[in-house]
Amino acid sequence: MNFPKRVLERFFCFGVFTACLAACGDDGSSAGPEGGESSAVEESSSSDAAPFSSVVQLSSSADVLSSSSFTSSSSWSGAIGSSSADSSVAIKADSTKITYSLKPFDGPLSNPHKGFTVPTGGAWTFVPEFEYGPYGSLNNKAWDLVSYGSGYQQWNKLNPAKGVYDWTELEKLLNALAEHNMGYALRVLPYTPSFIKSDFPPQEDYDWTPPFVYEMGAKKIQIDLRGTEFHAYAPVWDDSIYIWAAKEFAKALAEKYDGDPRIEYIDVRTFGEWGEWHTSHMLGSVIPADPVLKDMLDYYASVFKKTQLVLPSNGFGDVYTHALDLGITKRDDGFIGIPGRPDTLLRAYNANLPTIAENIAGYRTMLTYDDLIPGGSQKWTAERWVDAITTAHLTYYVLDQDNDCGYYFYKDNKALADSMSKVIGYNFTVTRAELQTVMTPTAEKSADSAAGNVATSTLNITVKNTGVAPCFFDVYMVAEFVDSTGASLAQIGETVRIPKGTFKDGASKDFSFKAAGKASIATQSGVSVALSLYESEEVYNNGKNPTVRFDNDGLQGNNKLLLKSR
Repeated sequence: MNFPKRVLERFFCFGVFTACLAACGDDGSSAGPEGGESSAVEESSSSDAAPFSSVVQLSSSADVLSSSSFTSSSSWSGAIGSSSADSSVAIKADSTKITYSLKPFDGPLSNPHKGFTVPTGGAWTFVPEFEYGPYGSLNNKAWDLVSYGSGYQQWNKLNPAKGVYDWTELEKLLNALAEHNMGYALRVLPYTPSFIKSDFPPQEDYDWTPPFVYEMGAKKIQIDLRGTEFHAYAPVWDDSIYIWAAKEFAKALAEKYDGDPRIEYIDVRTFGEWGEWHTSHMLGSVIPADPVLKDMLDYYASVFKKTQLVLPSNGFGDVYTHALDLGITKRDDGFIGIPGRPDTLLRAYNANLPTIAENIAGYRTMLTYDDLIPGGSQKWTAERWVDAITTAHLTYYVLDQDNDCGYYFYKDNKALADSMSKVIGYNFTVTRAELQTVMTPTAEKSADSAAGNVATSTLNITVKNTGVAPCFFDVYMVAEFVDSTGASLAQIGETVRIPKGTFKDGASKDFSFKAAGKASIATQSGVSVALSLYESEEVYNNGKNPTVRFDNDGLQGNNKLLLKSR
């Protein structure tokens, strides 16, 4: 049969385009498939730019060509030869395209494994009697921004005797946080000078090294508390018995909590005041030499295989380098008050690790500072706060370290804090979404096409990470057709896995979801498209709601994003 020239040209162009699609592999900018999941597909242009983003369906009697390059509702007919020399069939394929309206989510947006925290000293944080808590009488809306809890535990309470461990109170706190969809950033302190408020106070008030460590022969020395006339005692930090006991505790802690989803991260707080690896207020006390510090990091890294570990604020120089080599990230507790501190975290960010920070003091205290540098500390200002978050590419930040749980900070800075909840860490925003549906009649009815039609729906979206850091956990993206109640009708294509650390801040990625079926769900009345982000594929497969939210208007109560057509 002789085809018209224009039909042959279209058919030839389609064949070349299809061959190119088959020949062109991933450019390496997105993850490869793993475990049957599809990977992120990054394209150099949108679907509108491709002349024939087409779908071919084969029937027993004819090859069917359909073009989905049209906008709105359109169709194209072409005569295509069959296997018989004296017969032909003309097949018409209808193509529709829906372009969705995309706006930012209105209000603060907290998400897991990033963002702001406030002190959470115990499960009592969530009782109504605690006025600054989420259920307290002050109606503290700072909790709208809080995504995880943080605080310290005393070594002597968790490890009261040799080989004895008491996790009771910690478990209560972890469970209370988990009930509120929050994890916990754990610090176990061996010592605090904060409670040296008299000359030689009771040792258990400030020295939280378990007594059995000294009973085994570990040495301690007398120290002077800087700026006072008070005296106290402190461990000899590089004493061999002290080091042994600290490692034994690390081993027990790892056996109990490594990989526990309730734990956000763990600081290695073995040495110095508040476990910060310095002795600024303890005259006469000396932090161990670098080899001892590196050895302790090595040990922690050997027993903690899953949970993120953190180097305390005063781990610098070669020790900092060694920590990064082990995958241990860095925190800094001198923010706002000390110029240049955000820059110190850039090494951890460049090593593709989450960065963590805390201000040098509580918010209201910092408002009283005189800005005399050196010799003083900088005041808290909104500009400095924003600069600290963006310069250090922070993933985690203590909103306020006072026991008022951010109440006064949020009261003074609500609009700013709300906006920065979408800047700190990762923040996924859908910037383009189009659904193309091609209805292709088949020449013969079959088990797969009882109505004589095959519908192929392709959802093309672009997502941008508008935060200042990557997402440091695997994310699973799902597209679905849902009914008017938001209930899932069918998944569109396969689940897409985005490996941790790969979706960089500021980057945009294109994703495509394709589903074919005998009837067009997409065009049925009351059917919409929803996008979801999960922390694991199992959560989706088990029918649970997603925990990660897009920064787009249309978020439902179940955290799915309902796309709205223009």
